[in-house]
Amino acid sequence: MLSLAVLALSASVATAQTTYPLMLDNCGVEITLAAAPAKVVTIKSTATEMLLALGLGNHIVGVGFQDGPAPEPWTAGAAALPVLSDKLPSQEVVLEAEPDFVYGGWESNFAADGAGERPTLTALGVATYVSPAACRSVKPAKLTFDEVFSEIDEMGVIFDAKPAADVLIAEQRAALEAIPADERGLTAVWYSSGTKAPYIGAGSGAPQMMLEALGLDNIMASQDEGWLSSSWEAVVDANPDVIVLVDATWNSAEHKKKLLAENPITSKLDAVINQRYLVVPFPASEAGVRNVSATADMAAQLADLSF
Repeated sequence: MLSLAVLALSASVATAQTTYPLMLDNCGVEITLAAAPAKVVTIKSTATEMLLALGLGNHIVGVGFQDGPAPEPWTAGAAALPVLSDKLPSQEVVLEAEPDFVYGGWESNFAADGAGERPTLTALGVATYVSPAACRSVKPAKLTFDEVFSEIDEMGVIFDAKPAADVLIAEQRAALEAIPADERGLTAVWYSSGTKAPYIGAGSGAPQMMLEALGLDNIMASQDEGWLSSSWEAVVDANPDVIVLVDATWNSAEHKKKLLAENPITSKLDAVINQRYLVVPFPASEAGVRNVSATADMAAQLADLSF
């Protein structure tokens, strides 16, 4: 049920409308939209779930490279969407869906051997958009929840759905403010993927943003990257109190626990011995509408751990 404050906000912005043509700078590329996109291809779960959260699922004509099942309340809507490819769809496959807008969760989605290069798609009358946190040609600033909310707001402007975006942002701000930050001075490592060498969350992306909200000190906070390839020796030297495990279909949290317990180096970690794990779904580990709820869930998991 929506709070009275959110309902009041919804009423106050009910007349907000986008003026077209709309011009935006996205990851160093100028976008011009003559009208709200009507037929959208979304690549990566973060893009798909962003539009579903804004009630724009009826605009999606195809999805590709989804990272996992969408949670409630978007499960049914996501399951009904046409799947263009389980992996990154080719430009030919994307164009067969006849989109007027392609929304990519990673900048690398827009490659000649992928969904197509952005200038090429633009020349064909298809506008493109990269999630700002995933921009690499123009390095984004350290990610904050305000930046996540800004992407929600920009989607609201693009699709002439500003009232829905404002309500969603208000709900997420309220949920974020309700998350208690742990005050025990605990350290953590964010283990995303990798076996011989761990790929872990560093100091400027979604992992750092979420760890800060939890009150956890990221052992790689000083590294100005979203993620980086490290070594098990570095993790062992830091001996983090908590290990965040990213649960992916291709490398599950349970598989990671088994690896950590069997690795002669990591098996000696206090967090491994005492099973001090927090689990986050892969689609919620990248910048998007699931970050706040995932942080709240991890806060509840953290409260249940013994030290």
